[in-house]
Amino acid sequence: MPLRALRADITTLPVDAIVNAANGSLLGGGGVDGAIHRAAGPELLAACRALEGCETGEAKATPAFGLPARWVIHTVGPVWRGGAQDEPKLLVSCYRRSLEVADGLGARSVAFPAISTGVYGYPRAEAARVAVTTLRATPSAVEDIALVAFDTETLDLYEALLS
Repeated sequence: MPLRALRADITTLPVDAIVNAANGSLLGGGGVDGAIHRAAGPELLAACRALEGCETGEAKATPAFGLPARWVIHTVGPVWRGGAQDEPKLLVSCYRRSLEVADGLGARSVAFPAISTGVYGYPRAEAARVAVTTLRATPSAVEDIALVAFDTETLDLYEALLS
């Protein structure tokens, strides 16, 4: 499956599914999570409330409501605590489980943010390596995967890993 990197606002992408770097409540927050909730509208909050939260490393889907995507796949990344508390394993699980959920939905195109690299503090270079390595190694029917960077530093990391 082709992997590509782009700098964009993930809430504007016309893909089958976007991945939300959510918190465990799934009820919105800051960063990409807040942006997705604002762009999707209040129906997203109601749909997330019905899911009753999500464990770290897991993923759950909702319709995308006001977004150009069809679905939002919510995944809860690990908070960085130095790397010795299963953070890499949990981040791998976020990407793997999100792809599995996308496959279950029949999604053919998926856009991923840089999970856990905002307020959760995961080092960007390490998170980018985990993302690219995991997505390349995970069998999936998804035909197009976009690694969406919010800034040029993250885009440069993705592009270096993909070249």
